[in-house]
Amino acid sequence: MTPEELSTAIRSALQGAVHDGQLQVDVPADLRVERPRQRGHGDWATSLALQLAKGAGMPPRDVATILAERIGQVPGVAGVEVAGPGFLNITLDAASAGELARTIVRAGPAYGTNGSEHGRCTNVEFVSANPTGPIHLGGTRWAAVGDSLARIIEANGGTVTREYYFNDHGAQIDRFSRSLLAAAKGDPAPEDGYAGDYVLDIAHRVMDREAGILELPDEQAQERFRAIGVTMMFEEIKASLHDFGVDFDVYFHENDLHADGAVDKAIARLTERGEMFERDGALWLRTSAYGDDKDRVVIRSNGEPSYFSGDLAYYLNKRERGADRVFIMLGADHHGYIGRLMAMCQAFGDAPHENLEVLIGQMVNLVKDGKPVRMSKRAGTVVVLEDLLDAVGKDAARYALTRSSTDSTMDIDLDLLTRHSNENPVYYVQYAHARTSNVARLAAEDGVARSDGFDPSLLVDPTEAALLATLGDYPRVVAQSATLREPHRVARYLEDLAGRFHKWYDTCRVRPLTVEDEVTDLHRTRLWLNDATRQVLANGLGLLGVSAPDRM
Repeated sequence: MTPEELSTAIRSALQGAVHDGQLQVDVPADLRVERPRQRGHGDWATSLALQLAKGAGMPPRDVATILAERIGQVPGVAGVEVAGPGFLNITLDAASAGELARTIVRAGPAYGTNGSEHGRCTNVEFVSANPTGPIHLGGTRWAAVGDSLARIIEANGGTVTREYYFNDHGAQIDRFSRSLLAAAKGDPAPEDGYAGDYVLDIAHRVMDREAGILELPDEQAQERFRAIGVTMMFEEIKASLHDFGVDFDVYFHENDLHADGAVDKAIARLTERGEMFERDGALWLRTSAYGDDKDRVVIRSNGEPSYFSGDLAYYLNKRERGADRVFIMLGADHHGYIGRLMAMCQAFGDAPHENLEVLIGQMVNLVKDGKPVRMSKRAGTVVVLEDLLDAVGKDAARYALTRSSTDSTMDIDLDLLTRHSNENPVYYVQYAHARTSNVARLAAEDGVARSDGFDPSLLVDPTEAALLATLGDYPRVVAQSATLREPHRVARYLEDLAGRFHKWYDTCRVRPLTVEDEVTDLHRTRLWLNDATRQVLANGLGLLGVSAPDRM
């Protein structure tokens, strides 16, 4: 019995109690069960009675008692206990619990997916590093988290557009082109410019492509370095992200907002809504009316658009391209932007935190030998994506960056991530998958096959019950990770599942002890459980963009 099937059975029991007049309540459309914190409290638990008590006009334990009697009659339910103020702890019989193994294997990659996000189109903008240098660790964290979140939303039935905002308009591009010209001439980098081996590398590549560029007047040469060098830098960024397993559906150029009249269109829309006003020769958006600490300039008194004008145009552009929800992932230094962006959303007539969500990610520190790693030959001053990939590889990097909440600053221990031991979390989970594959290979050599027999009532060992309960929890984790925008929940779940599997592996045999021993239905049924675990580990690792190796 899956958690969904149990939830349906509980709902039917509640409907029966209402029909027979035992309870007078509205039956909730969405009814979920959860794993109890303590395994001894049963396989599943629900607080339904506490939720219904007020509407029923009865003490929660009385409601729970009515429900317990009916749920206890459901086939596959071994027992129901009323606990505490009115919790229901439900224990399944071994056959019902073990049936989940076959359900998972037959569902394959679809196990854990659902349709809760069906019909929603979500635009997820993440990374969006300036095209003036390699992606630093903060951006690398967003690359891992953003892509994983997109995968999780898709697993919940949603449609996702992964988008990269290419900042190719503004002062930072001027500084970058001046830095390229200086590097080409052999001069020191400008005081406000960019340094590092990558600047010299791109400068040389520009000169190789356009011979005689240094013979041009500086102003013309700088413009050529801008036109060619920025494109080269952006291609390097895209290649680095691809190597990291991250590709985007849309690469949106900031310059297009200004060249295509998108800013004027946004201003016109907001003017129609009465949200724009003039003051001191400038054009303003009345964001203070929607919770911002002050109104914001959109067009300066000199006629130049402010940076905020691009935010307006870009948000409207995404919505008009069909995005029901816009997610923007920003670094910790952008926390002050949230108020003005939510005010902008409301000024357009949308719902803040529904049509627009801003996710903030904290800093990442790299540690080796117990000391911070700060220098990078490539970037000159900071550690970048390529440094991390060179040090630990894609899988370890993606897993490490995804397994912690983005609300917290994180330290990445290079020594730990290169260690082939259970202390390394990605190794621990991947090794569990490899072990399931090895079990299946060796079982096949001994003649153990799933097709020959399946008797879930034989799965009575406590480690089997614990493993099955954890496997059953996977769909809830996938759904909750999407709802809360927290991919790290998948990683932590996988570590728990790996631990449950390793304990089961140490206790229960899938293969006969000796070649003389007979292959029984217990062996075959345990192979189903082994393969179900392999499937869930692979599904979860896939959501994080991490490989599931068959051998290690």
